[in-house]
Amino acid sequence: MVAHVTTVSFQGVDAVPVDVQVQLTGGQPMFTIVGLPDKTVGESRERIRAALHASGLALPARRITVNLAPADLPKEGSHYDLPIALGILAAIGALPGDQLGDYIALGELALDGTIAEVAGVLPAAIGANAMGRGLICPSGCGSEAAWASPEIAIVAGRSLIQLANHFKGTQVISRPEPKIRESFGTLPDLKDVKGQETAKRALEIAAAGGHNLLMVGPPGSGKSMLASRLPSILPPLSPRELLEVSMIASIAGQLADGRLSDRRPFREPHDSASMAALVGGGLKARPGEISLAHNGVLFLDELPEFNPQVLDSLRQPLESGAVVIARANHRVTYPARIQLVAAMNPCRCGMAGTPGHTCRRGRACAEDYQGRLSGPFLDRIDIRVEVGAVTASDLILPPPAEGSAEVAKRVLNARRRQEKRFSALGLDGVSTNAQVGAALLEEIAKPDQSGARLLADAAQAMRLSARGYHRVLKVARTLADLDDEDRIGRIHLAEALSYRLSGEMRSLAS
Repeated sequence: MVAHVTTVSFQGVDAVPVDVQVQLTGGQPMFTIVGLPDKTVGESRERIRAALHASGLALPARRITVNLAPADLPKEGSHYDLPIALGILAAIGALPGDQLGDYIALGELALDGTIAEVAGVLPAAIGANAMGRGLICPSGCGSEAAWASPEIAIVAGRSLIQLANHFKGTQVISRPEPKIRESFGTLPDLKDVKGQETAKRALEIAAAGGHNLLMVGPPGSGKSMLASRLPSILPPLSPRELLEVSMIASIAGQLADGRLSDRRPFREPHDSASMAALVGGGLKARPGEISLAHNGVLFLDELPEFNPQVLDSLRQPLESGAVVIARANHRVTYPARIQLVAAMNPCRCGMAGTPGHTCRRGRACAEDYQGRLSGPFLDRIDIRVEVGAVTASDLILPPPAEGSAEVAKRVLNARRRQEKRFSALGLDGVSTNAQVGAALLEEIAKPDQSGARLLADAAQAMRLSARGYHRVLKVARTLADLDDEDRIGRIHLAEALSYRLSGEMRSLAS
């Protein structure tokens, strides 16, 4: 007799069904796991043996063979412990195997028989719901799984013996409820920023349209301070975006207590981050910072200090909104639709272009520093703004009357205009102007006659690439949305073009 229990293997954020087949035969006692398991899965034999013993059971003195089918699919992770243990219990008659066929199971077993939390429960629950099955998971992950659907049957047990009692009918495990993570404290407010009105305006436009933003200025001018306040003016995640973000966080094991948050991700990796850390990869092809920032913000401070090859690896994800990690035996895709915000000094010493400052290295200081950024990478940045040094007269001014709350209202109104427009066009998954393709952009971002003349003259004078031309149109469309205008005017294009020039990578004389 062969007992069957279904679990999953994760390919990116997709849950691929895996059939756990357990067979007990006569012969010398042996416990074998086949089906391309990694070392973690192979070590599950000892965890299962100890967990069964702690639960008052013991492995039968028979030959136990566990096959993880399909056999050519790599199996990684500790979540195979629970389905293998349940398969053994079904094979010896301790559990009704017919009931287990209605569920997908995953969980890690501790030596005392308790079930530890594992990564990927939310994608597994969504996959189980799509297959019309329930889910067996650790109790600590139950509230996470409950987000998949209100109809899905979820059995979230604390221990192996509790699961056995539940399926035998001597104990009932209630269905967990979905939970939201409470916000910890208030977000930094734009009222804290004195001066820098141009930079604040650029931050508002970037938030309204989901545009990539680069701030260039000397040390202490407030670039990082401005970037840290971007989350305070961004709208909360929609239900669909919430699930997408949470699935990636679940795969990465970053959902605390199974609670989801409607705050947009804000990731700020150090400039020493490797390509695998930023884009994703490694031995098990885990999601990188760009995927963990999906539907949120990826902030790169001290931009030229990053490895140039690492920055250039972001070029394709910034265009496609996805990261494809290819290996010899499999291919993994993670979503990566982000808003890139970066900050940098104008030169190595940081003071090039500052009035009264003379750089000892002259023009070479700025040229060498800015030369670490490739043209194709910079071409993917919609808004570039210079952030000037803050003076003492700025600091003694009273706090500004307008803060994040007022700006967030304008951003939300602009986002709602965009969502309404794209919904009317039947575009599923497009919610901001920054995500619009070139063909559609020419339809929704037609300038008036004077604006068209200005754009044509500026494109020739500035030698805009096709990508740069379209990105100017996207920013102009967002400016019109902020002004509640259906048509793009000359004033919108003029401001959009100014952000293409402002902060342009240039050789600065000392």
